[in-house]
Amino acid sequence: MEFEIRKRYSKLADDSCCLSCGGAFEKSGAGSGEICIDLGSGRGTDVLRLSETVGKTGYVYGIDATPAMVSKGRSAAKKLGIENVEFILTELEDIPLKDEMADLVISNCVINHVSRKDAVWNEIYRILRYGGRFVVSDIYSQEPVPPEYSSDPVAVSECWAGAVTLNEYLSAIEGAGFREIKIIEESRPYEKGKIMVCSFTLSGNK
Repeated sequence: MEFEIRKRYSKLADDSCCLSCGGAFEKSGAGSGEICIDLGSGRGTDVLRLSETVGKTGYVYGIDATPAMVSKGRSAAKKLGIENVEFILTELEDIPLKDEMADLVISNCVINHVSRKDAVWNEIYRILRYGGRFVVSDIYSQEPVPPEYSSDPVAVSECWAGAVTLNEYLSAIEGAGFREIKIIEESRPYEKGKIMVCSFTLSGNK
């Protein structure tokens, strides 16, 4: 199913539509000299914005599982002459970066796509330094997603059918070892299929 999701996002690499459900970058508080990682970096928009914020003494990694998106990000960085960035093609559950090397991890509406969400949060915890933080925007469901949607790759790729309940979501974060987990903002519930979902942005520290 995740292969079908990547196919859909490959087609969107040159599209002008917004692929995000939140504003993790705006709420991240990224600073000069920091090492930052964007999980599910897509076309690289937030990676390039972060590169300017962290400056020449900082560095930004864009992580994505879609070849077309990674290629788009690399092309944009090259065209703009931005050198303090790197785009890496990989699954989010197995990120080829060193332990405790990042100050900040952000992500916009991506983790809901992944079936092994606990593995993603374990990776986020691993690559963050002690004192590092995450700011993630995503979607959770108010009740378990019915099987006819959770197994539908199109519905999952629309950023809601792969969602889990808020309790499940927070449990995966806490299980990875994070503390001071805060919900920064949260939408009103809205309908998708036969369920209600919410968009939210949350943060936490290692």
